[in-house]
Amino acid sequence: MALFGVAPEVMKPTALALNLLVASIASFKFHRAGHFSWPTFWPFALTSVPFAFVGGAIALPVTVYRPLLGAVLIYSAARFAFGFRGADETRPIPLWAALVLGAVIGLLSGLTGVGGGIFLSPVLLLLRWAPIRTTAAVSAMLILVNSAAGLAGHLSSVGHLHPMVAVWAAIAGIGGWIGSELGSRRLPPAILRGLLATVLVVAGVKLILT
Repeated sequence: MALFGVAPEVMKPTALALNLLVASIASFKFHRAGHFSWPTFWPFALTSVPFAFVGGAIALPVTVYRPLLGAVLIYSAARFAFGFRGADETRPIPLWAALVLGAVIGLLSGLTGVGGGIFLSPVLLLLRWAPIRTTAAVSAMLILVNSAAGLAGHLSSVGHLHPMVAVWAAIAGIGGWIGSELGSRRLPPAILRGLLATVLVVAGVKLILT
């Protein structure tokens, strides 16, 4: 959407709506494969969801929204291109750290329209708080609940959904099903991750410089 000049007031609710669809599919697939961990998920969700609601209710000016989202996209690109590898041994998650990080992730999620999983994934992997497939499962579920909370925080924004959202939803749904099927099994989509990273960098730079 950034590449094609979609307005910020349309981009945010549309992204959250698409997040709901794709994250629902991914959550179902990873949960069915046995990778979801409730003890890992709930401390982050406890503070992330209400802060996503707050972030969704905040309408940032374009001069702030565009560079902020651009930075998020570039960070996301780095996450995809140089993803952390899960460790065999994991460490216990301090409750206070999960609660604080959950609040920060939720606020950023609501403000930008990004579900939050892109922030949670590298944290869980870098700190060895979860193996890679559990990280994917927990992140997908966090994206789902944060996107719902973000939309609920600004219900009026639903009226600004892009007219192509139904088509995008169908395409995203198909891609989400294929991607989560691959991700919940064994095939690491390294090439796709690199291509997505390239698109995110271009979009992020465009948002920051224009």
